[in-house]
Amino acid sequence: MRLQNKVAMITGAANGIGLAAVKRFVDEGAKVIMVDYDKVVGEQMAETLGEQVAFYAVDVSQRQQVNEMVEAAAKHFGKIDILVNNAGITRDATLIKMAEEDFEKVIQVNLNGVFYCTQAVVPYMVEQGFGKIINTSSVSGVYGNFGQTNYAATKAAIVGMTKTWSKELGRKGICVNAVAPGFTATSMVEKMPDKVLKQMEGITSLQRLGKPDDIANAYLFLASHESDYITGHVLHVDGGIMM
Repeated sequence: MRLQNKVAMITGAANGIGLAAVKRFVDEGAKVIMVDYDKVVGEQMAETLGEQVAFYAVDVSQRQQVNEMVEAAAKHFGKIDILVNNAGITRDATLIKMAEEDFEKVIQVNLNGVFYCTQAVVPYMVEQGFGKIINTSSVSGVYGNFGQTNYAATKAAIVGMTKTWSKELGRKGICVNAVAPGFTATSMVEKMPDKVLKQMEGITSLQRLGKPDDIANAYLFLASHESDYITGHVLHVDGGIMM
């Protein structure tokens, strides 16, 4: 199995892409630290997945919660080999209509949360001389997207952080990469009007939305030893959108 004896932390893990990743990682032999703010759903999912999984209810935008969770999880499992910064939210509106509180909340979760989780986990990776960090960007961060000033800004910033951290941490034995999903059939995307979803399918070469497993498979590759000589890369998993 590709992740045998590895410990992975996955944020935003209670549903959608995060949950698909948890299941793939468990299937490949990993012990998984599930992190999500939804305590009820997270605990239910963790219980169904068995002893290889431990759930922690955490708001990644709160630094103290993150630090306490990472310390507890590292103590419980003995190490953290892999971090998947998957947690993210949307609060969409056009520039003129976007409320300051909605702009700030997306920044706090999608950008600050990635920083807090990574800063808390990296010392454990440095100590063991090995680590895989996978950050979730988006095609919106590359191309922009109507009504997503806040979301696109965070996802573009994640690309910059990924490349910076790959330069800083490579000498410590840590690979840092990002995945940029296209429009993927999750609850977040499915809230969009059918007309818009059809338009998204139409500009995608494969003529369909992504599936959570499509993204989870990319996470798995970047978490495995198959990607040991890849760092600072942004892997587009977007069905050929806007090529």
